[in-house]
Amino acid sequence: MKIAIVGAGAMGSLFGALLAEGGHEVWLCDIWQEHINALKQNGLKIEREGKTRKVRLNAASNPRQIGESELVLIFVKSTQTKSAAESAALLAGRNGWVMTLQNGMGNAETIAEHTPSNHILAGTTAHGATMLKAGSIRHAGAGPTTVGMWAGGGKEFQIARQIADQFTQAGIESAAVEAVRPVIWDKLLVNVGINAITALTGIKNGQILDLESTRQLSRAAVEEAAAVALAQGIEIRKDPTAHVFQVAAATAANRSSMGQDVDHRRLTEIKAINGFVVREAESMGIPAPVNRALTALVETAEAHYREQD
Repeated sequence: MKIAIVGAGAMGSLFGALLAEGGHEVWLCDIWQEHINALKQNGLKIEREGKTRKVRLNAASNPRQIGESELVLIFVKSTQTKSAAESAALLAGRNGWVMTLQNGMGNAETIAEHTPSNHILAGTTAHGATMLKAGSIRHAGAGPTTVGMWAGGGKEFQIARQIADQFTQAGIESAAVEAVRPVIWDKLLVNVGINAITALTGIKNGQILDLESTRQLSRAAVEEAAAVALAQGIEIRKDPTAHVFQVAAATAANRSSMGQDVDHRRLTEIKAINGFVVREAESMGIPAPVNRALTALVETAEAHYREQD
């Protein structure tokens, strides 16, 4: 299968390498020219548990150099989804499929402005990766990937199953589900409980569990988001906070993606995570003061990056 990946950061590069090793024709597309040049010249270096391997990948900064692809994965930050969706539509053409495994909410809706909804797959992945430098990443951890069609019926679900099977054969353990929105909400609740708190405090994921006051802050944010999900008729876990704490423990040594963004003075995905909860809660008359405060604090930090340098 010919696969194009729009957004060759840590996660995009990781999935590209795994799929290429699985025998697929993979192209990485990114505007970071230094990274593209490094991939062309030396391949992608992947660190994992003290060992390093190199994977040769096709790479381009212009999607027109790639041509139409059977599957297009979008791995950019939610703040860049609009431009990535335009590139993905070009790459997918009339017959291709576009998949988002991004954090946050609203990505599939943005992609649907350029690609028919029944040609969009959405989902989540538990893989973790960190960009070390141009042409080099660290594979921080592996976990299941879950995908489903954003719209459509049985015919489209079979496509999701076929793609999940091909991912699994390439070493990316994947499953297809008929209802993908609860899966995306499940990931959102984890991000709501971890990302903003770690970004603001400089701590790693596992340190959320160190203090009762921090645990209570995380719980309050998650419970507000869970109330929004239930009001929208989304089926979620009975105790989503327990799951958040389990994820924090399992990824204890990791710095959240939002934490890494703040560390490097980059725009975060706060609007698509805690900010999304605030907007949805407001539209339904549900209070969300903790998520509102976390959103405002992260946005304040972003606005003053230059003053901190």
